[in-house]
Order: sequence, then C-alpha cells, then structure tokens
Amino acid sequence: MKALALALVVALLAVACEAARTSDDGRPAVSAASVGLEDGGGSYDSGAPAGADGGADSESDAGVGSTGTSDRRSGWPMHGRDAWEQRYSPLDQINSLNVEKLGLAWGVELGTNRGIEATPLVVDGVLYLASAWSVVHAFDAASGQPLWRYDPKVPRSRAKLFCCGVVNRGVAHHRGLVFFATLDGRLIALDAKTGRLVWETQTIDPDKAYSITGAPRVVRGHVLIGNAGADLGVRGYVSAYDRDTGKLVWRFYTVPGPPDQPQESDALVRALGTWKGDLWWKVGGGGTVWDAMAYDRELDLLYIGTGNGSPWARHLRSPGGGDNLYLSSILALRPETGELVWHYQTTPGDNWDFTATQSLIVAELELSPGQKRRVVMQAPKNGFFYVLDAATGELLSAEPFVEVTWASHVDRKTGRPVETGKGDYSKQPATIKPGPIGAHTWHPMAYSPKTGLVYIPAQHVAGYYAPASQPFTFVNGSPRNTGIDLTKARQFPADAAAGELIAWDPIRQKKVWGVARETIGNGGVLSTAGLLVFQGTATGRFTAHHARTGKRLWEYDAGTGIIAAPISYAIDGEQYVAIAAGWGGGFALNGGDAAAAAGVRGGGRLLVFKLGGRAKRLADPPPAPPRHYPVRPKLEDAREIERGAALFSEYCAACHGVGAAGGGVTPDLRFSPPAVRENFARIVNGGELAEKGMPAFAGQLAPRDLAAISLYLADRAWAAPVVSSPAGVPAPALRR
Repeated sequence: MKALALALVVALLAVACEAARTSDDGRPAVSAASVGLEDGGGSYDSGAPAGADGGADSESDAGVGSTGTSDRRSGWPMHGRDAWEQRYSPLDQINSLNVEKLGLAWGVELGTNRGIEATPLVVDGVLYLASAWSVVHAFDAASGQPLWRYDPKVPRSRAKLFCCGVVNRGVAHHRGLVFFATLDGRLIALDAKTGRLVWETQTIDPDKAYSITGAPRVVRGHVLIGNAGADLGVRGYVSAYDRDTGKLVWRFYTVPGPPDQPQESDALVRALGTWKGDLWWKVGGGGTVWDAMAYDRELDLLYIGTGNGSPWARHLRSPGGGDNLYLSSILALRPETGELVWHYQTTPGDNWDFTATQSLIVAELELSPGQKRRVVMQAPKNGFFYVLDAATGELLSAEPFVEVTWASHVDRKTGRPVETGKGDYSKQPATIKPGPIGAHTWHPMAYSPKTGLVYIPAQHVAGYYAPASQPFTFVNGSPRNTGIDLTKARQFPADAAAGELIAWDPIRQKKVWGVARETIGNGGVLSTAGLLVFQGTATGRFTAHHARTGKRLWEYDAGTGIIAAPISYAIDGEQYVAIAAGWGGGFALNGGDAAAAAGVRGGGRLLVFKLGGRAKRLADPPPAPPRHYPVRPKLEDAREIERGAALFSEYCAACHGVGAAGGGVTPDLRFSPPAVRENFARIVNGGELAEKGMPAFAGQLAPRDLAAISLYLADRAWAAPVVSSPAGVPAPALRR
C-alpha cells in the first residue's frame, strides 16, 4: 500500500429524557447487559448476538445497572468489543448528563513517535495494546501500572515495504493467550499473564512485498490473519492457524493464481473467468485482506473485506475487462474450512484503490415494520454505504454518504455501481470523488443499537489518477506496480481535504447529523449506552458528542494527533474510556501541507479517563527542530529541480510528504541540518539510518538522482512560508 500513500496525496481537488438513574448509594451505576463471555473473553467462539448489548436499554441517557457487573462482561475483549464488531459499549455510568466531569485517570508514554492505530483490549482487568513496530504492552487497566512489554524486533530495513507507517491495529485474546501479527509477517502467541512467547509462525513469503498491520481474530479455535501489500505487487489471502500450536489449518486466496495451474478452491475456479490477459497473475492480482473481519455465530459465517487490484489500473491488470473477483469484495466464509459461502463486490473491476477492507458491522435492522433482518453493513472507500443480508449477501440498499462522481448510483437489481466514465484514466488523467484516500478508510466506524445509527469517520477528498508514462514492468516491491504515474505529486494543499463525523441512518440511508473536522485522518469511533459518541481527531482533540444530535459535550487535548479508536470498560463498578493516541499513519507521513496543517507531532501515548479523574496531563511531544536552510538553488538549476521533484514524488513522498512538506512524524527534509545534507548519499543509498526505519535505496537512485533530489529540497525550503524558529528568531535571520 505504499503506492496508496504516494498516489492518494495527488488528490489536489479534491432528545430523549435527560433523567439520570443512580445506584442504591446515589452514584451513577454501571450497567452492562450479559454478552455471554463466560470463557474470559476475546473469542468469537462465545458470545450472544452483539445486538443484545444494550438494545433493550431505556431511552433515557443513563440506564439502570449493577456496580457488581463482572469485569469480563464489562471489558473490551475483542477488536470491535463483540463478534459483530459494533464498537458499542453497554456501559452508561459516563453519559450525556455527566460527561463534562470526565478527567484523566492515568496516562502512559509508549516510547515511540510513530503512529498508533491499535484498539486496546481489556480482559480480566488487564489492558493489552499494540504500538509502533508491532510492540505489545500490557497494563493494569485500573491503575496504568505496566505489567509487561514484548518487542518482536521487526527489521527496520523492511520499512519501505510498509505503505502507511510502522503501525499495528491491535491484538486478540483467547483463554490465556494474546495473539498479534508483526509488520514482517509473523503471527505470534504470548502468555497473557507474563508476555512470554508461546509460539511464532511466519505467515507470508518474506521475499515478497507483504506486510501485516491488521489485528487477528479468534474464531472456533482458529486464529485468523490477513496481510497487506497489494499496491506493491502480491496475491491476497486470509489464513487460519491453530490457536494452541500455530499450525496452518486453512488458507483462502482471494484472487486466482496462474491460469495454467490448478486453483486452490472451487471459488477461484469460478473467479478465473472474470480476469483477462496474463499480467495480473504475474504481478500478484492483489485483493489483500488487510483489515476488517466480523463473525456471526448463529449463521456460522466469517465476514472479511478484500482490497484493491495489483496493479491498480484495470486496463493493464485485465485488458479486455472483467469484474476481477474477488477484488474489493465482502466475502462470507465458513470459519472451520475457509469455504466461500457468498460474495458481494462493491467495486467490480476496481480501478481506483477502492478497497472493501473497511469496518464490517453485523446488526439486526427493522427494515420493514415488525420484522428484523440480520445484515452486514460497510462504508468502504468508494463512497457508498452498503446494507447486505448477512445470510445470503443480497444487496438490500446502497446510497452515497459523501459526494461521489465516479458512479451515479448502485443499481438495486444488478447490485452494481453505474459508472459515469469520469474515472477512466487509461489514456489521460482523471479526477474523481472520492479518491484513493477513500470516503472512509481503516478508522473504525461504530453502531449503536440504542439510536439505530452508524457513526462514520468520513473523508471528503478527491483523487487524481494519471496513466503510467512508461510501459509497465513488474518490479517486486516497487510502488510503480500500481500502473499509474506517481511522479506528478507536487502539493497537497491544506484545503484539499476535510473530515466529518457522520451519524448515518442505515434504514433510511440518510445522514442524520454531521460534525465537521478540520482535516482527514481522524480517529475511529466508539458509541455507548450513555448516548455518547467518542472520537479523536487529527488535530489532537479527544471529543464526546451526543449520539442523537452530534452536539459536542466534552473535549480533551491529547497533545498529539489521534487516529485510533477509543474503548470503554468497567472495573470494580467504575467506568473508564481509553484512547491510544499518536500521530502517524499514511496521511500524516505523506499528506504534505494538508497533514502539517493538523498542527501536531508524533508521540505515542495511552490515555484513560473516568469521572472525576485528576491525573496530570502528559507533556506534549517535543516541538519541531529548528529550520536549517540550504544554499539557495540557481535559476539554471530549474531542469534538475523538476527532475528531482519527480524522483522525490516516487521514492520519498510516501514517508516525507508531498511537496517535501513534513507532516509532523518523520523529519522535514527541506530543513535538514548540515550533517544530514553532507551524509545524504550514505543515508539514502548506503542505509546509514536503516536501523531507525530509513531503508537503503542503493541500486535505485544514482548519484545524479540524489543531487537532483537535494536541489529540489533546497528549492522547497526557500519556497516555504516564513515561520519563527523555536527560539523566536525570524526565519530570514537563520538563512545561512
């Protein structure tokens, strides 16, 4: 997905009664419906339908409950809290009437300045969290006392194979074991009490451009994990491993293999006819399962989302057309065998990196009076909100939740989007809405059975696609494998993107309310029985909104951008809300001026809140270092500056920002200190900083190329707006 990081930045256009109920001692009570987690949580094997969590709660903001509710039933044992991945907490001690009294209970630094995307888990009073470079932490969930830390020691030299930062979205827990996956493709089981390694298995071919950023799930004793890398040229699949031994049980490939060889499943035999030509299988085809999963125990169906094609450009990938199954699809599998039961393709013949790997939520909706229907809901990148029958995959409805220009609508009879033709870039560039950043990407959405609304961290940003300027050749692990021209990005203006927290009615398929965000890349969402919706923002604000109206009721300055999703849990009758904060991920790395406009810096931390919390606020991350200005380029350098701009866009912008504008995570190369400029070749080609995550590009960039990039960086430094140094000295006085 490195190409996603490069290409997406080319997007230049683009109430109810308020009566609080209390417990016998006069304190607000913690209420939580039984969710059937008798085994200690963390497994999709057990658990009543998630809709049972609070679906019958009263319409008042504060419900009736018991402070004696067990920690298991009041925890956050799974990635989305329940098997249906609703991200709804039935706790309501913290509610819309008292949320203004929320304060920091405890906070800890995670020892990294890279992005934090993980959803924490809380099981039996212990909070488990994955952070940058796949490091896992365990804390006492009430006090914040560190219990253990496990570092899988991911080789930093593989960083150029990670599209969107050295991130991890979380762990799984089941009967005394914690499971997580590493960026370099390993699946690991740890003892939940001690953090001791129990088993480890490699899930990918390390010679190919695979990586893993997603959280595993445990279903019927199987640990499930997918992977990423379709933008760099790989073939997607999801695997199931034995929970106790780490042995591979089954593997489902999402796209066919070479046509002249036997396919791994009947589903792939059926899919083979939807592909044309022979380039796709040489590149890999794509379709990686890099994020969303959900499970319905009653139907015994595992739902997964699949990613984009490899290459992106369908006129190259499959000349002659074809839907290219099972790209950009929602799949229902049997968790025991991996057998495909049904599929629904959100974007047939995907041409724009419109993955369907975004949050999958199972729910029961009353689509007709008096009749509930089990459904799967998704708001994928392509801009349409989908409601499918959970048993059959039948399309029930699909409507745009943001502005969409690549398609006019989704045909209810065929289930297919009706393309407008505006997204055809086979011969000339095209600009559409949304773009490859997506109308909604990995940041989790949430559903409240109490309000019947889905809360979406939406994004408004266009995408610019240009056909490749040279004949396509596959290079393992290269961003050129997208089949589009990545050299055109010059600027990502701050006003080219906007975020929004949208409350969406999935029955009427309409927006109920929306709260504007200053930029994109905002965090995931939590809904609670206290009629609250929590979300962190890219600008570093952790906010609570009324679930029915969107009114902001509370806000906290986290000190760094928030991209992860919050959780809520209760211990000893006291409810907590937790958020893992840390600016980073794809947009923060490559968003250029738009990312810099968030005004935050990286600094991983875990923040936990409770009513009346009075812990001291953590210090802000260090400010940006002083600017060091290089020698100003000459007019006769213009041609080499332009060549350097193209090279920077292709090789460097994914981590150092479009237009060379740093977004607050990695160094802003325009203003590098003299020592970095003097050692530029040794750093870029020689790998002098490889152990810090700066990979070597030896063999890809010649000395003349490095000189051109240096000229471009110097040109961008002198074109940057004048600011004051940390010491308050005006920038012109610093220019030496």
